[in-house]
Amino acid sequence: MGAIYYSESGQLNSFYNDLKKKFRVFSPVIKEQNYTKKTDYSFQDLPEGETLVYNPYRAVEPLKSFFTYPQEKAAKYFNPDEPSPESKQVVIFGVKSCDIAGHKVQDFIYLEGVEVDEQYRFRRENTIFISSDCTDYKEVCHCLAWDILPHPTWGFDLNLSPLNEGYLVEVGSEKGEGLITRFKEYFVLAKESQIAARKVKRENLINRLSADLLPKRLVKKDTVQKLMRQGYDLDTWQQFMLTCVECGGCNLICDTCHCFLLADKKEKNSVNSKLKLWDSCLYANYARVAGGANPNKRRAQRLRFRFTKKFDFFVDNLGMQACCGCGRCIEVCPGKIDIREVLKDLAKKLNINQ
Repeated sequence: MGAIYYSESGQLNSFYNDLKKKFRVFSPVIKEQNYTKKTDYSFQDLPEGETLVYNPYRAVEPLKSFFTYPQEKAAKYFNPDEPSPESKQVVIFGVKSCDIAGHKVQDFIYLEGVEVDEQYRFRRENTIFISSDCTDYKEVCHCLAWDILPHPTWGFDLNLSPLNEGYLVEVGSEKGEGLITRFKEYFVLAKESQIAARKVKRENLINRLSADLLPKRLVKKDTVQKLMRQGYDLDTWQQFMLTCVECGGCNLICDTCHCFLLADKKEKNSVNSKLKLWDSCLYANYARVAGGANPNKRRAQRLRFRFTKKFDFFVDNLGMQACCGCGRCIEVCPGKIDIREVLKDLAKKLNINQ
């Protein structure tokens, strides 16, 4: 744990607006307010003079959308010194613990393979995370099921924890310490009593979320790989496939899904540009090859592939499941397919203790 500072609400807002003069700053805004459900938040690059909005839980967009785009030109030789809109360093407020945990998968794919994606690497190094504790949760949130706490403990540059009249600001990296030093007039060292108050607030939320998840009897993290391997031929996949409309929303909104395809686009000068597009394993042509063969021809097979990739492949290759419990895929699915219920159905049919 790095140094912990305190900033009054007004001071933090001044810090937020000063950052906009030097950086490109994204922060949460209210996307949709509906009194029949909880408010949704979205990241936006707001003009100077705006007030910082504190999102009590994760935003709608996955964090990956800052680092890989739904459609962009692929560049084998990326030169970060060439002038571009990406030259300005990016600061993101309101990143949550589930976002950080899920993004470990993106780093593994784009930075730790045989080839490093230079566009991704540049954006990653050029971005500062100012994360924040969750102070509430949505019905779909289930981070605790994967042993992910609703407050970040790693992977952030600065982390905000709200107190009555201000925020504790914890340093998590050299980038974060650099911001504190650069804007030191907005911060003072935190008192032990303030740190103790943060601990109480965090524990209260964990207890509330735990009490909410307990009756849902979610599967245990350590059982998911066994579920995938022993449940490969069960009718669970056929059962849940019936409402799948192959929209790919679950893949595109997921912060751990990372598949892409390459396509040619004809330009005006008759020279094709190579595009990199987000892909979805729920699409019918996802695994189809040039000759027309498709090992995942049926929807049930594609649905199963999504789960085995998350809960078998990544357990073997990264030592963790590729799910952070954010629940975005549950919210976006028009077929009402709930990732928690699929796992529970497998566990029930296999008689594996949940």
